[in-house]
Amino acid sequence: MIAEQFGTLALLFPGRIDLGLGRAPGTDQITARALRRTLSGDVDRFPQDVVELMAYFKPAQPGQMIRAVPGAGLDVPVWVLGSSLFGAQLAAALGLPFAFASHFAPAQMEDAIALYRHRFEPSEQLDKPYVMLGLNVVAAETDAEARRLFTSLQQAFLNLRTGRPSPLPPPVDDIEARFAAVGMDTAMQGALKTAVVGGPAVVRAGLEAFAARHKPDEIMVTAQIYDHAARIRSFEIAAQARDALAAAA
Repeated sequence: MIAEQFGTLALLFPGRIDLGLGRAPGTDQITARALRRTLSGDVDRFPQDVVELMAYFKPAQPGQMIRAVPGAGLDVPVWVLGSSLFGAQLAAALGLPFAFASHFAPAQMEDAIALYRHRFEPSEQLDKPYVMLGLNVVAAETDAEARRLFTSLQQAFLNLRTGRPSPLPPPVDDIEARFAAVGMDTAMQGALKTAVVGGPAVVRAGLEAFAARHKPDEIMVTAQIYDHAARIRSFEIAAQARDALAAAA
């Protein structure tokens, strides 16, 4: 089913579709059960499922009984997504590009990158390691406004950690008090420690430092900002910072 869905997308948008595979259910356990996910079995079979799925994208062979239509013979790049060492090991063993969820789970980022690069085995898809890192970037005209916009994501994490998941909340001025009320700090125990939050100068310096330290091949920037116009402006500032860094390189 997944091969045919992404095969359809690849035909509609040639060269623009990547397929990212992760073993996490992508939601809470109650919702996962509603989706008929048997979590323990799915996790245990994940490596085999990745190999099986990749096979559906290869050209169909004579007498092959099960084919992905569309999908067979299409060049759909497959990525391994991860937030732990497990994904790094699997991506390295299969010779696949690796995307790490450092935008919300950076604790094992450095170890995972090092492990992936050290153990990487070349494959038909990739001849050397290729790392993408997620990064929260919340940019605004001033540092103060960016920090205020960032409180939406902080609240979302707080709600999730306290068992009250919700849509993205609007920004607030009393974020420290909200965390203190439940005995947690705004650093969220390091979950958001890689975030780059500030005005144009801070964002440029933050992107430069992050890239220099971890040397990713790609950075996927995310910005969970409540106001759509502010979110667009944040991406514009981040893009300007990227262009300035590229010009200076």
